[in-house]
Amino acid sequence: MENFQTLEEIISRYFTIMTYSNTPDNPYFILEKYDADNFASLTKDMEQIGYLPGIDRHDGGYILRVTEKRPVGKSKHHINVILFIITIATTIYAGYIFGGGSIFDGIAFSIAIMAIIGTHETAHYFAARKYGVEATLPYFIPAPTLIGTFGAVINVKSPIPNKNALFDLGASGPLAGIIVTIPVLFIGILLSTVAPLKTGSIIFNPPLLMSLIAYFAVPTVPDGYMLQIHAVAFAGWVGIVVTMLNLMPVAFLDGGHISRSIFTQKIHKIISLLGIIITLVLGWIPMAVLMAIIMIMTKEHPGALDNVSKLSKSRKILSIVLIFVFILCLAPIPVSTL
Repeated sequence: MENFQTLEEIISRYFTIMTYSNTPDNPYFILEKYDADNFASLTKDMEQIGYLPGIDRHDGGYILRVTEKRPVGKSKHHINVILFIITIATTIYAGYIFGGGSIFDGIAFSIAIMAIIGTHETAHYFAARKYGVEATLPYFIPAPTLIGTFGAVINVKSPIPNKNALFDLGASGPLAGIIVTIPVLFIGILLSTVAPLKTGSIIFNPPLLMSLIAYFAVPTVPDGYMLQIHAVAFAGWVGIVVTMLNLMPVAFLDGGHISRSIFTQKIHKIISLLGIIITLVLGWIPMAVLMAIIMIMTKEHPGALDNVSKLSKSRKILSIVLIFVFILCLAPIPVSTL
């Protein structure tokens, strides 16, 4: 690696180097002790000369690897705007079809689903900004699907500094999204109607969260009748499914970030496999296949630059809350028909 001696000198200012390897494909330094403040200062110094350090535990000591800092390209905001406008159109059309040809249902569905997905991704964006992580604004993805979209994503362009930041980046989206989903679902169920069972109707197996809200918002449904959900309620159900799938502790999904901030790389891989199995059992086969492909292609989640720092107590408590949210959102795929 070029500038190896310079890097060694900078690292020596903050840590005692026990040994090192200067192989071109895998340079590293073995350190005797670890200090979070020193590592943060080291990161700033190395960034100035175009490098980034990453630290983890290793055989009773600590291993510090160095990589070249990749240049961050400028975001093209006009693409975000164009995709946003197109997705509004496709979700209005999806809601229009679901609502049986009602343009008002189409607009209501679009507002609801865009609010849920947009809040989810915007929360990720602000979490990234909080820790100085380069990230784009949300890219909405229009699609000719039942809901008119494949969701939205942000592109994280720089490494995540520590475990707390990694946890927050993963947890912020699902938490923000479910906070918006709950009132959307409640309003949608209030707008829904009780109708006779019809041949060919899709029967939703409601997740626990939807059942709890329906218990308070829906009148008694007589035998031979069903709750014909409004387009807004459908958007709320989609919000639950989006939250559930994102909280799956797999690879680089939100749940994967949370899992990696808590566990080692090896345990994270095992938990990722369990998440794929749960997704399969629930019937979301295409998503399970996509998760498996992502896991195979990416091989491993590197975690944060600082994989030695401890997760804060409040975040450990919040992780338990997120497990309950995940359980409440477990939703089988709606495949039953009459």
